[in-house]
Parts: sequence; structure tokens; C-alpha cells
Amino acid sequence: MARKKKDPNEMSFLDHLEELRWHLIRSTMAVVIVGFVAFLMKDFIFDTVIFGPKKPDFPTYGVFCKLSKMLGFSEAFCSNEPLFRIQSRVMAGQFSAHIWTSIWAGFIVAFPYVLYEMWRFISPGLYENERKSSRGFILVASLLFFMGVLFGYYVVAPLSINFLGGYTVSPEVYNDIDLSSYISTVRAAVIACGLIFELPIIIYFLTKVGLVTPEILKKYRKIALVIVLIISAVITPPDVASQIIVAIPVLILYQFSIYISAYVLKREAKKAEKYAKSS
Repeated sequence: MARKKKDPNEMSFLDHLEELRWHLIRSTMAVVIVGFVAFLMKDFIFDTVIFGPKKPDFPTYGVFCKLSKMLGFSEAFCSNEPLFRIQSRVMAGQFSAHIWTSIWAGFIVAFPYVLYEMWRFISPGLYENERKSSRGFILVASLLFFMGVLFGYYVVAPLSINFLGGYTVSPEVYNDIDLSSYISTVRAAVIACGLIFELPIIIYFLTKVGLVTPEILKKYRKIALVIVLIISAVITPPDVASQIIVAIPVLILYQFSIYISAYVLKREAKKAEKYAKSS
């Protein structure tokens, strides 16, 4: 039997919690269903996707190899030999990695639906004009997230794997990387970039509620630059070229967010002016 939708204006605090619970349940079910499909696609998920960035023929390395030759940098990306082996050192290591990788794959693929469920919970509390002005939120937020995921997978993950996997302190030490450590490196790069690319959406809503203005964003641009470089240093190898490669798109997103904030305020001013004339 279908649950009857209640009027948000007549709902108590417990009713809102109940409504949120169902949205979370449906979101979790979507992640689990997609994760189950990913679980069945083990060969593709691991051999092609997860272990792709460690293979010398990964497309990113070919691009970076050509760029490094053109710019006269080190040809570390031009190696044709695997940098390291991956091993599992605990009894349930591979099975555990299979389960958790499937769940994270489910979250990434089901991200638009998770956003949709969260939007369904939030939107009844908005005014009609606010709902209209926020049309396309799910599409834009999903596109930004997937752009960030692709950037993390094809740029940040290969940079990290190439540097960290090939780094040695002595010929006496062999790089046999633990499976969980390798997967966490790829996962951190992908998820972190996916969330970082949501910056314009975050700025849009912060501007809508009056917490952010273009002037504030411009005033603290230098501080934002430092923060971006710190984040780049955390999720990439400790070399300047890698940090710049990661920092550039984030700084572009920050500048784009300034334009978005200015656009929101300009539109709000027009609405206020129109309302004042009509009254």
C-alpha cells in the first residue's frame, strides 16, 4: 500500500524524521542494488577499472609521457614495466575488498538518485519560486560530480600511483603494495575530486541563504588558493607539477563560483525590485 504524502506545513518534527528515514532507506537500497550489480561484474570492476591506473598502457600515462618529453621533464610516465605488485596479506582481504569496492561503486553510480531523494525531502520546505529557480539542480550536481570522478580517476589517481608506487628508499626494499592500501588510494582520489567539483553548487545555495557574496569570495581568493594547494598536496604526490595539475581545475571552479554567486544576487535584486513595484 502506498504511503500517503503529508502536507509539510502540518508535519511535526517526528513526521519529518520519519520522512527522512524513508528517503534514506530508498537511497541506501539504490546503492545496494547497484553495488550488487557491481559485485557480479568483478572482472570488469577490478581488472579494467580498479587496476587500470597501475598498468603502463593506461591512457593517462601516454599523454603525460608526451607532455613530459615536450616540456623537458623526467620521463617517469614513459615506463613500460609495472611499477609494483599488489598483494593481499589477510585471509579475508580479497573478499572484503570485493564487498567494499562494490558498495563504493554503487554509491558513485547511484549518486544522482541519492541526490534526487535528498531533493525530494528538502524541496517541500521551499517556496514555489525557489523550487523553480533550482530546477536542473540534480542534473548539474550529477554532471559536476561525475566530472570530478573522471578527473580523479584519469589524473589524480595515476599521478599518485605512479609516484608512490615507484618511490623507493633503497634497492633492498620491494614495492609489494597491499590490496586495501591500493584501493583506498584510488577511492580517495575519485571520491575527493567528485565532492570538490560540487563547489559551484555549494556556493549557489550559500549565496541563496545569504552566507556568501561575490565580494567575500573575491576577498578571500588568496586564502582559497592556499587551501586549494594544501588539498592538492594531500591528494597528490609531493611534486609541484602534480599539485598544479590538480589545483588548476579547482581554481577555475572557484572563479566560476564567483560568477554564480554574482548571478544569484543579481537575480534576487531584480525579483525584489519587481516585487516593490508591484506592491
